[in-house]
Amino acid sequence: MPERHAVVAGAGIGGLTAAIALHRRGWHVTVCERAPEAPVTGAGIGLAPNALRALDTIGVDAVRATGSAIPVTMGVRRSAGQWLTRTGTADMAARYGIAPIAVPRPAFTAALAAALPPGTIRYGTAVTAVDDAGNRPIVHTEAGPDLPADLVVAADGIHSPLRRAHFPGHPGLKYLGETAWRALVDAPDLRIPAMSETWGRGQRFGVTPLSDGRYYLYATAVVPAGTRSADARAELRERFGTWHDPIPALLDRVGRLDPADVLQNDLYELAAPLPRLHHGRIAWLGDAAHAMAPNLGQGGCQAIEDAVVLAHLLPAGSRVDGAGGADGDRTDSADCVPAALAAYTAARRDRTDAVRLRARRVGRLGALRHPLAAAARDLAVRATPTRLALRGMDDLFNGFRLPG
Repeated sequence: MPERHAVVAGAGIGGLTAAIALHRRGWHVTVCERAPEAPVTGAGIGLAPNALRALDTIGVDAVRATGSAIPVTMGVRRSAGQWLTRTGTADMAARYGIAPIAVPRPAFTAALAAALPPGTIRYGTAVTAVDDAGNRPIVHTEAGPDLPADLVVAADGIHSPLRRAHFPGHPGLKYLGETAWRALVDAPDLRIPAMSETWGRGQRFGVTPLSDGRYYLYATAVVPAGTRSADARAELRERFGTWHDPIPALLDRVGRLDPADVLQNDLYELAAPLPRLHHGRIAWLGDAAHAMAPNLGQGGCQAIEDAVVLAHLLPAGSRVDGAGGADGDRTDSADCVPAALAAYTAARRDRTDAVRLRARRVGRLGALRHPLAAAARDLAVRATPTRLALRGMDDLFNGFRLPG
């Protein structure tokens, strides 16, 4: 009995999750990744309860795959060190059934890739175009040959060429006014028990303990797009070296890194929601579908949700000729996959756009530069009871649902 074939453009977290979910639904999957090999360096990623539950529905145990680093507390601080808000992760686990974790991104993508059959991922194979004029799309790649498919998953990132090609009238990306630095450092002697983000005036600094014992550091600053210094390590020291402990000690570790290990990217979001998350037999997910600011730690989490919901709504992978479905209640008509993709848009578009807008609002708060505005922000955050702040995350952490 022939299998339906899905081609996934992009081997990031969303693309790999989609590949696993489709494979476990019986699809034959090919993942095309433009990078020549799997990443071995990078930053960290936080997996919130909603993402962990989504992964669990497809049999992926992130803790088992990559280990777990659960901080004692999570919260926001001022540059002098005072806590503005702080929540115990035990309280989060009690409320949501599971605590958030943070893992090194390369280790997590490696674990996802290992869950796929050998040969599924084709590195050095960039998807250049998809011809979806007929009932079966044809995927064109730089490496060739062309790949016929029943479904194309566009997980090709924030600058998605497939999004630009199939939504030519969309305004594209919008600069959010901030640049961001990211790095991983070894500092076992510091024994930092908290995941924290510190707010200054137009600048932020985040510290996240990872499952492999390292720390994921990130920082942001309000600057014009494209602003770069000769040495990012020295710039971080200049901007944040006088902030509260343990930031200076962590910056000492950053200073020992190779300059290439300090990543810098300007922050962008999709300027407007896509009119839909599908076109014919192509589905967009993750940053390709709804690029958002990283302020809620939900970019990767929403990509995981997308992937799981998409596979759930699609027919099983075994295909039969004629009207009968392979599992008794599905048909193999020409409209089967497009109808499932329309349901995917209906299930995901509003949720992901609401998260995108919320991430933007949080970023604007953290980026305030005027002394009075920043002081008023800090006072308001500090005055909010912890229970109310935690309740405000319910729609994010409890928001994942499998349709129908």
